[in-house]
Amino acid sequence: VQLQASGGGSVQAGGSLRLSCVASGHNFTNYPMGWFRQAPGKEREFVAATSWVGSLKYVQDSVKGRFIISRDNAKNTLYLQMNSLKPDDTAIYYCAASGSGTWSIRRAASLHEYDHWGQGTLVTVSS
Repeated sequence: VQLQASGGGSVQAGGSLRLSCVASGHNFTNYPMGWFRQAPGKEREFVAATSWVGSLKYVQDSVKGRFIISRDNAKNTLYLQMNSLKPDDTAIYYCAASGSGTWSIRRAASLHEYDHWGQGTLVTVSS
């Protein structure tokens, strides 16, 4: 599966953005999906994940209540609605698909569960 992320940009603190990730090449519903981010000089970290049809979702504590992950399987698209953005949210955001066959909510935060990655979209939040 190929992934194309978009929707990044520059916003002021308190603003909102919605990231999209369009999948192509394989049946989108075969893949649990996740969002990760990487800030300058830091390791890539988990943000949020959703199961095959979106019935299960897991969000990192630092974005809980501000970020919402969703998917539209009819459109082969994963979303990340980001509200109340903070400067600490500044990073390149990556979408990822898990074809590992071992994905579960307990393992959703692990980078090793994901074997397909999009190119990333930059989010910059200014104070």
